Amino acid sequence: MASSFSFSDHSHRRFNPLTGSWVLCSPHRSKRPWLGQVEEVSNEQLPQHDPQCYLCPGNTRATGARNRSYSGTYVFSNDYAALCVGQPECTTDALESVAGSGASDELFRVVSAHGECKVICLSPRHDLTMPELSTDEICQVVRAWQDVYAELSANPAIRYVQLFENKGAMMGCSNPHPHSQVWALSEVPTEPAKEIESFKAFRDRHAAVDPCACLLCSYVRTEVANVGSESANRVVLQNDSFVALVPFWAVWPLETMIVAKSHVPSIAHLDSVQVQHLAEILQGLTIRYDNVFQCSFPYSMGVHQAPTAGDPDSGCNHLHLHFYPPLLRSATVRKFQVGFEMMAECQRDLTAEQAAARLRAQSPIHYKRAQKEADCTLG
Repeated sequence: MASSFSFSDHSHRRFNPLTGSWVLCSPHRSKRPWLGQVEEVSNEQLPQHDPQCYLCPGNTRATGARNRSYSGTYVFSNDYAALCVGQPECTTDALESVAGSGASDELFRVVSAHGECKVICLSPRHDLTMPELSTDEICQVVRAWQDVYAELSANPAIRYVQLFENKGAMMGCSNPHPHSQVWALSEVPTEPAKEIESFKAFRDRHAAVDPCACLLCSYVRTEVANVGSESANRVVLQNDSFVALVPFWAVWPLETMIVAKSHVPSIAHLDSVQVQHLAEILQGLTIRYDNVFQCSFPYSMGVHQAPTAGDPDSGCNHLHLHFYPPLLRSATVRKFQVGFEMMAECQRDLTAEQAAARLRAQSPIHYKRAQKEADCTLG
């Protein structure tokens, strides 16, 4: 007699309604031995201020510009911006110079990309990452995100403002001083554009019943209602304004999403209470990340929100933050998106429910603070 299907034991595919993609879940593969690449864990104790760091207060950057002696968050224009303002448009002659004569619009499409890029130092401290900051300090970071979003979105040439943070060398961070980045673009980039189309399609499908129907509003209500379930609880932590959860369709092992509980289109729409609540969730989630393997847990984080003011698609968007951390089994073994993932579709070895349970089980107290308190008690 065949055994009954189990989501925690048997392979299955899950659909991502935000992007229209699928992910293959193979939970039984997490038991396989690992003889692949093992990363090095840095035990280096960083100083509070590094005189050689381009981001520390008062230091000179590579271009010769000097940072202010800042005491909170610090925002400046990226010295090596991926997007520039005022560059010439791409002409047919320019296209033919790289595509060859006879290039057609259908096969060799190209447009100029304009924009601005900024860096936001989270703190003057060189040695403190997001989970080690106080909630008041993280509130400063969120308000800086709001200010930069408001400033850049006021430019009629900007259609989308992408806020993101790469934490850790494993995620390609080129400077250990904790910082986030802002890239403001003349067009909506690919990943947010996929989500916008999904938001619009969901609203249109349900317009007859609810003209303001929202994909993530409906999704969050269901996930919060599942908190009491032993098998379908994907919520890690929540407060009155936000919920941090492992999405049903997660790709990375401990991937999470922070979602506004009410319909908030962008970070600019948050009031002071919601800013405080977002700071609390950011601190609580990143502490749990660090506590999983008692290391500075690497990730890429991005804020997905509405296009800038005046865009016809702004209203249907719902503010949320994606966290994509690569670690799989330990602080030294990461998940690679290669082979099947590159050629076919995304795949994971841990179910979303198992990942959420693992994160919920972590202490809300950062492991460094716990160790320090333990040492003081022993002393």
